[in-house]
Amino acid sequence: MPILMLIIIGAAAGFLATRVMKVDTGVLMTVAIGIAGALIGGLLLRALSVLAGSLGGFVGAVLGALLLIWIWKKLKENS
Repeated sequence: MPILMLIIIGAAAGFLATRVMKVDTGVLMTVAIGIAGALIGGLLLRALSVLAGSLGGFVGAVLGALLLIWIWKKLKENS
């Protein structure tokens, strides 16, 4: 069940992050960005504060996905 929740939250976070950052990606890339963002953001938020609940995890997932997209765009510009 936790993996299913990670995919669902990751898909939502990836969708929101790609729209905010104006990145045109496919469904699989959007979900992958969201899941990676969920992992990054979740770790960062849990390390910095004691946020509990699904809302904190979702906020962390969106922030992580935004950070990942920003890094990806910077790397893409330099290549």
